[in-house]
Amino acid sequence: MRQSFVPPSFKADAFNCPHCNAYAHQIWKEYYRPDTIPSNEYYKWEGLFVAVCTRCHKYSIWHDYKMIYPDYLPVPPPNPDLNQDIQQDYKEAASILKKSPRGACALLRLALQKLMIQLGKSGKNLNDDIAKLVKEGLPQKIQRALDIVRVIGNNAVHPGQIDIRDDENTGYKLFELINLIAESMITRPKEIDKLYNSLPEDQRKAIEERDKKLK
Repeated sequence: MRQSFVPPSFKADAFNCPHCNAYAHQIWKEYYRPDTIPSNEYYKWEGLFVAVCTRCHKYSIWHDYKMIYPDYLPVPPPNPDLNQDIQQDYKEAASILKKSPRGACALLRLALQKLMIQLGKSGKNLNDDIAKLVKEGLPQKIQRALDIVRVIGNNAVHPGQIDIRDDENTGYKLFELINLIAESMITRPKEIDKLYNSLPEDQRKAIEERDKKLK
């Protein structure tokens, strides 16, 4: 089973590190600064914390419950079965998520539109396309994930549209949604086809004959 991606959050015991991207335990420390230089006295800097990753030993800095360093938020990598242009949009969105959550969400909605086209749908109305995919076998829970994004986003889910309520949390849901759809509708069917085609030819023919009789 794949490890779920856990975005960084204040005082969390573990999350995916913004440096090495590994899911790892974080050691939290309050930040102290010298009163004067030179000085042997240190004073607590109110609201400033440091989290040290136990995997790569690099640190992130947090102020007022938000990560201020590094300026890049980790996201799960794009599914490799996505078309290259979709992966490029995905990666570009990841690179700007912290600096411009609304811009990242707009790119991700565009990537979702392109994914619908990759799956043979129109790409004009994301909600309608997802509903059609559900009829074709997409788990209903993924449709519910889209509804969550739609409710906290722009209700119409227009590709590329920026909404003032889009934030980092919406972005993470969109990254996850893209990969969930690709995993369900592209990767798993491809893996099943690969396993099926590895069967001896006589057994495949017997299965096909059985299926013909059932129709």
